[in-house]
Amino acid sequence: MRSHRLPPPPSALRGRIVVAAVAIGAFGAAGAGHALQATGAPAPSDEVTPLANATDGAAAFGIGGTAPAAPQVLQVVKHTDASAEASKLTKSQRITEEREAAEAEANRPKYVAPAHGTFSSGFGYRDGAMHYGIDIAAPLGSPIYAAADGVVIEAGPASGFGLWVRIQHPDGTITVYGHMYYFSVEKGQQVHAGDQIAQVGNNGVSFGAHLHFEVWDANGLKTNPLPWLNKAGVTV
Repeated sequence: MRSHRLPPPPSALRGRIVVAAVAIGAFGAAGAGHALQATGAPAPSDEVTPLANATDGAAAFGIGGTAPAAPQVLQVVKHTDASAEASKLTKSQRITEEREAAEAEANRPKYVAPAHGTFSSGFGYRDGAMHYGIDIAAPLGSPIYAAADGVVIEAGPASGFGLWVRIQHPDGTITVYGHMYYFSVEKGQQVHAGDQIAQVGNNGVSFGAHLHFEVWDANGLKTNPLPWLNKAGVTV
């Protein structure tokens, strides 16, 4: 009886069969591994190499042994720059002082009564002669104050006044203080309203201790000091 043989497959087909066989083998191996894991049997890749001694075992778990200890956390000390801190304090103090000075400047009076006492004579004719100021009677040596901010343009002897002080203000107005016992300012000195500039006296043509106070406008015209003071909110 004649046997029938199938002809061998082409070479391309043979290659495909080989690849399929390899793939089937890989899937089989993977399935076997999963099966071993499911039953608790160790797979070849799960095998554990025993440690040589107990010391190495302890070290592996961080207990004793010769392995390096866990890193120590060191506290970082913050160094303060003393000069920088001192500079900050100085700047803060300067800002505080400047703020306080500005507040004091804003709150201080800009006009004051030139003396405190008794109003004894006004502006106008008196005994047939023109009296160009007002008189404020006060005890000898009582303070005389600058009526407003300004610059001293004269301080010293004056005919009829004995001693006088004249202060020019920013708007050109000049205030005059006469018959004083003593003065404490000098020409060119800057003064503020309320600064003491002299003391009440009885020098010159005077019949008792008092301040003679005049106001000259920017054109040199002598005007009544009372309206000038009242306009600034000052009464005598």
